[in-house]
Amino acid sequence: MSDLKLFRLHADRVAEIHGKAAALEKSLQALIERNLETFLGVRFLASEFSTGREHGGRMDTLGIDENGCPVIIEYKRATNANVINQGLFYLDWLVTHRGDFEMLVLKNLGAESAQAVEWSAPRLICIAGDFSKYDEHAIKQMNHNIELIRYMRFGDDLLMLEQVNAVSAPTNGAAAAQVMSAGPSGARAADKTVSDYLAQADQELTDRFDALKEYLTNLGDDVQVKALKKYFAFKRIKNFACVEVHTRTRNLLVYVKVDPDTIQLEQGFTRDVRKIGHFGTGDLEIVISSAADFERAKALLDLSYENG
Repeated sequence: MSDLKLFRLHADRVAEIHGKAAALEKSLQALIERNLETFLGVRFLASEFSTGREHGGRMDTLGIDENGCPVIIEYKRATNANVINQGLFYLDWLVTHRGDFEMLVLKNLGAESAQAVEWSAPRLICIAGDFSKYDEHAIKQMNHNIELIRYMRFGDDLLMLEQVNAVSAPTNGAAAAQVMSAGPSGARAADKTVSDYLAQADQELTDRFDALKEYLTNLGDDVQVKALKKYFAFKRIKNFACVEVHTRTRNLLVYVKVDPDTIQLEQGFTRDVRKIGHFGTGDLEIVISSAADFERAKALLDLSYENG
């Protein structure tokens, strides 16, 4: 059980608000589904989604995250429920029935979203009032993207979601690349992934990326990094930084969740991209072309992490 304590302040007195995490009721699932993007950065697709008569399963909540990755959410309603294994059962079904998922995305979000599904990193999120040390150990042995999120209610109007543990599986390079043959010359430039560009970068750009990656991952124990098709996503429960590698201009583009109206924009360094299409998530673009740029960017990276 989490040892988090919450207090209400009354002038010079304090009163503890006692948290509770009783068996997760259906109404809480419905609340999470109605506010899925706010809570988890996931767009809602379906509730109690059936996997068909032969498979005989029913996923609690199905969605797609801000990176275009499929997301299965399972809720642990009883202390003895093996929600992790159940979720893996559905995850295996999902990756072998991609067409069914893409049709669901097409129906709910349109053709553009359906064509952009990121199959390299499907996710399983398990939500419960608590997890055991055995649950936390078990997910470390599984080669899947699994996140354990604990919930607790305080009074009638406060809900806490706490990421207990998260494990990221190695990215499926073949799925991420989706390289199409372009005749004798091989893969087209448009089919290159961000990992391809990083592999082709010179030593200076590679060192700059490694320094940025080390800084971002050291912001907290909850930071995960995923190599997707067009960018590297650094996330907690939600993305807080998306990094593109540009070998031609020899710089890094970092998109962060900082309101551009709250800072002084600097030409060639920061840019408001709220009305400009780009890969990844975030309203502020940071251009890192030198060690000095990286040092200047740290305060914005910290702020985005806190916002995330």
